[in-house]
Amino acid sequence: MNNPLFTPITIGKMEIPNRFVPSATNAYMADKEGFVTKRQLGLYSALAEGGTGLIITGLLCVHLSGKSGPGQTGINTADHVSGLQRLADAVHTGRSKIVGQIAHGGRQARPKQCGGETIAPSAVEDTKTGIIPREMTPEEIRQTIQWFAEAAVRCKKAGLDAVQLHAAHGYLLSQFISPHTNRRIDEWGGSPDNRCRILLEIVRGIRDSCGPDFPVLAKMNVCDFLPKGISLEDSIYTARALDDAGIDAIEISGGMVEAEGTPMARTGIDSPEKEGYFLPFAEKIKPVLSCPLILVGGLRSMQVMEEAVSSGRTDMVSLCRPFIREPNLVERFRSGAAQTAGCISCNRCFNPRGISCPHVSTSDVKR
Repeated sequence: MNNPLFTPITIGKMEIPNRFVPSATNAYMADKEGFVTKRQLGLYSALAEGGTGLIITGLLCVHLSGKSGPGQTGINTADHVSGLQRLADAVHTGRSKIVGQIAHGGRQARPKQCGGETIAPSAVEDTKTGIIPREMTPEEIRQTIQWFAEAAVRCKKAGLDAVQLHAAHGYLLSQFISPHTNRRIDEWGGSPDNRCRILLEIVRGIRDSCGPDFPVLAKMNVCDFLPKGISLEDSIYTARALDDAGIDAIEISGGMVEAEGTPMARTGIDSPEKEGYFLPFAEKIKPVLSCPLILVGGLRSMQVMEEAVSSGRTDMVSLCRPFIREPNLVERFRSGAAQTAGCISCNRCFNPRGISCPHVSTSDVKR
C-alpha cells in the first residue's frame, strides 16, 4: 500500500509504524485517587490491537491542585507509576507507542476535585463556571515547572515512550500562552516571549530530568476563539519557540471550554468539506517547524487524511471521537473495510461515567 498514512515516522528516538494518533481526552475511567483501572487497560489495549501507531493518554494530573474532573488519571505521586506501567505493557504487546499527556487544569480545575482553590496566571473569571482563580506567585510558577518535570520522570519510570505537554484548550499552560487569561506584567506575561516562557522552562526541566533521548511533545492552541485570545501570529511564535527548544513534535488544536459557539469538538461533520477544520492553521505553522506536526480537528475520511499528509500540510493525523466508537479503525482502514469513520459527531461519547459511543454495542466495536 502506497498510502502515506501507513508509512512509519520517527518522533525523536521513537519509531512509529503509521501516521494515526488517538488524540488525548479524559476517559473518566480512573478511580477516585486517580489510579488506572481495568476499564482503562481495556480501552488502550483495544486501540493498540486495532493498529494505531501512537496512542496519547487522557490528561495525567501533575498535581492535585490541577485536577479538572472526575475519573482523571494521576501522575502526581510515585504510587501512580505501577498502574501506568500496566497501561504501557498493555500497549506494547503490539507495535504501538504510548505517550503520557501531562496536564494541570489551572482555572479549569474543579474545586471539588482539586481541594477548593483554583490557580491561574491571572485572576480572570472563567465565564463557563463563574470561577475566579487566584493569581499564581512567581514561586508557585517555578513549583509548577518542577511538578511537570517530576511527572515526566514518573512517566518514564512507568515505561511510557514519551510525554506530551497539554498547552491547549484552556488548561494551565494554555492559560499562560493566551493573552485572554494571562494579564501579568512580570517575566511570565505580556509579550509572546514571556507568555510561552513557562512552556520552554518545562521542556528544559524535563530534558534535565529525563535525558535528551526521552521524547517531549506539546499540544497547543492555534486559536482560542475568544476576542482577546491568541492570534495566528502568537501561535506561530509559540510553535517556532518550541521547535527551537528541541520539542519532538507539536499537535495543533484550538478552542477553550468557555468559547461559546466554537466548540473544540464540532458537531455535524457529515462531509469532507467540514473535516480538518484546523488545516488552514497547519498550512501556516508547518513551514516554520523542523519537528513533525500532528493535526486534529474533525478528521473522518481516508480521502481527507491522506491528502493532508501527502500534501505536506501535516505529518500525522489525530482523531478523538472516531477512535472512541471504533478503536480498530486503523485496521479497518488498512484492510479496506472502511473509507470513512463511523463517528457521527454527536459528542455523546463524552460521558463522565466513562467515554463510550452510545450508538454501538461492544460487538459492533470489535467487528
